Amino acid sequence: MDVRGGTAGETADGTAGKAPDVRDAPGPVLRVSQVLGPITALGPGRRLGVWVQGCPLACAGCMSRHTWDPRGGRDVGVERLVGLWHRGLADGYDGLTVSGGEPLEQPEALAALLDAADRVRRGAGRADADLLVYTGWEEAEIAASPRATAALDRADAVITGRYRAGEPTPLVWRGSANQRLIPRTPLGRRRYSPHLRRTADRPELQVRVTDGAVHIVGVPRPGELSALERDLAGRGVTFRENTWRPEKTS
Repeated sequence: MDVRGGTAGETADGTAGKAPDVRDAPGPVLRVSQVLGPITALGPGRRLGVWVQGCPLACAGCMSRHTWDPRGGRDVGVERLVGLWHRGLADGYDGLTVSGGEPLEQPEALAALLDAADRVRRGAGRADADLLVYTGWEEAEIAASPRATAALDRADAVITGRYRAGEPTPLVWRGSANQRLIPRTPLGRRRYSPHLRRTADRPELQVRVTDGAVHIVGVPRPGELSALERDLAGRGVTFRENTWRPEKTS
């Protein structure tokens, strides 16, 4: 997940700014909240992170509420996202993580992204760079949906299941104990089998700063975000808004 104090994103080459609106670009388009790279807290190694926009699941306690509204974010051409992936591979990135939001709400665009990302990694001689997708869908729901199944065809690993705030887990890269890390390909098994039961012995959050925003990337443990917010406040850093606390209603 990604939690932030502002609205900026970051591209794979380290430049700050919102995800570009690319209505004029041909080909498939994905509704995206933001893109960050490199990230190190959502999968092994240095990775490109793509957060899609829109999630009807609205899990209680979700730390990325800003990704729920399907009208938020921006339309980004898959071609441009794959361009960032290509640049990331050239910089030594180890994988691509797609989170959200709910990626399976845009199954055709997700399939196009993963298919193109697979072709690019092979063409770049980086077939060892893996593709990981986070989804709140359960395994049975995926199996019952031909569109969802097809969308994940190129994914090397998937983390499935609704986030349940009352079931915390120390397992790496998962937010609650019900969520499952499922390797799907030979590469996925090589990369992720050592991590199926691995627990984190320390917080594995990554802090990235762009213009006007602090991005906290990873899966926080209970109380970590509040503690971090207090620590930042003690250093004179306060948020005008954040994404892990429900908006106040009048």
